[in-house]
Amino acid sequence: MRDRATSGVEYIIEVAGVERTFAAAERKVKALRGVDLRVPRGAFVVLMGPSGSGKTTLLNLVGGLDQPTGGYVAVNGRRLDEMGGHELAELRRRIGFIFQSFALMPTATAYENVELGLRLSGRTPRREWDVRVRRCLAAVGLTNWMHHRPYEMSGGQQQRVAIARAIAIRPEIILADEPTGDLDSKTGRQVLGLLRSLCDREGVTLLMATHDPAAAEFATELYRLRDGLVESHEQFARAHAPV
Repeated sequence: MRDRATSGVEYIIEVAGVERTFAAAERKVKALRGVDLRVPRGAFVVLMGPSGSGKTTLLNLVGGLDQPTGGYVAVNGRRLDEMGGHELAELRRRIGFIFQSFALMPTATAYENVELGLRLSGRTPRREWDVRVRRCLAAVGLTNWMHHRPYEMSGGQQQRVAIARAIAIRPEIILADEPTGDLDSKTGRQVLGLLRSLCDREGVTLLMATHDPAAAEFATELYRLRDGLVESHEQFARAHAPV
């Protein structure tokens, strides 16, 4: 495989020799064991592997939600372990997070949850919020559910609210943890197509952890993890997402 570092590709995310060890009872658990990966700007990169392989841990490290035990993570050429609190907070405002647990406000409507993402990011003028929220909810098929609260929705609908919230801020990077996990196959492919279109049309970079084999059809790169190690890495010459 040709080294892309020599081909003029700009890497927005770099993970170098990353290790993460957790203390569990009287023993230590190594979630990551020296992981290396580089993500080009505008790429759709999928992390696949069994539960416990380190996918979610890696996403948390890239998003600055956790710190590695060894090695480093860099975003836009800046090592996260060299950033102060203000700089890390600014980085997170440029990242769209799609959590496996959805992380929605339970008493807020779908509309209000997406709007809250815009409010917290602080990067979108107030006058643009309404149009942005409505467009993003429409993009995930929830126009008729925008005034419903999470407890009135199915798991798949809640997941789509979380996706709408992530894309509404027009992030530089999206970190997605099982974004199609609660969706049926048809809706899952629609969501994957939407995410891929953001990469193709707007230059958004996507790093996604998933068990969904359909995700590989939309990916530009695929990393397979097992026991905290990169087992394999594939690159795909795909100009567009599959129809």
